[in-house]
Amino acid sequence: MRKKIVAGNWKMNMTFEEGQTLTSEILNMMKDEHSGEAIAVLNPPFPHIFPVKKLIGQAKGVFIGAQNCSDKEAGAFTGEVSAKILASFGAQYVIIGHSERREYFKESNEMLAAKVKLALANGLTPIFCCGESLEIRTAGTHEPNVKFQLTEGLFDLSPEDFSKIVIAYEPIWAIGTGKTASSEEAQDMHAALRRHIASKYGKDIAENTSILYGGSCNPKNAQELFAKPDVDGGLIGGASLKSRDFVDIIKSF
Repeated sequence: MRKKIVAGNWKMNMTFEEGQTLTSEILNMMKDEHSGEAIAVLNPPFPHIFPVKKLIGQAKGVFIGAQNCSDKEAGAFTGEVSAKILASFGAQYVIIGHSERREYFKESNEMLAAKVKLALANGLTPIFCCGESLEIRTAGTHEPNVKFQLTEGLFDLSPEDFSKIVIAYEPIWAIGTGKTASSEEAQDMHAALRRHIASKYGKDIAENTSILYGGSCNPKNAQELFAKPDVDGGLIGGASLKSRDFVDIIKSF
């Protein structure tokens, strides 16, 4: 049975004090209000990882992740952070291939494939992002485009390793714009991705792969989105910076 996951991407936000407050509020709300099966993954900027991990402690259903990792194992790469370093600080998940990394930092499918392999080698669970721009969506080529990202980034993995992957579908045109793919549009793409996974790895692995929706999910639309059979949670941006909103999204299952 695939996991229900709500992953918060803080992006480049939160001072140390703000991050500690946000984490504490989320933990307290989860303890008091959440009794479902959905898990939360907090993905703060790198300096927050260890202090947030300490706050989480043994809290049930809450995990710590990173927003990125290097495609290199180690070495003279100033400013980079390796998967091995992240794991040593207690990180459990890592976001790979977010649309902002692809667009602003020109990360290629080849580079992302290398990051995935290093993450897995160091015991991290990759949250692999894929998605399309408004131009591609308007042209009607969004499905083959996103399938290609999956193929190039993940389909070199063994079935055993692929089984450890979480997918996040990002309609890029719906990130930070206030626009949201309809629940039907989200379901259609998630189902297409699951069929694509099945074509490579078989139905059992495809049915057990969690696919998250990553396009302006909020407390108002989360329940409708999560009710769709192939939507297994969300990769949450702005709403993850507000404890009440984030926990309400988790409770939407």
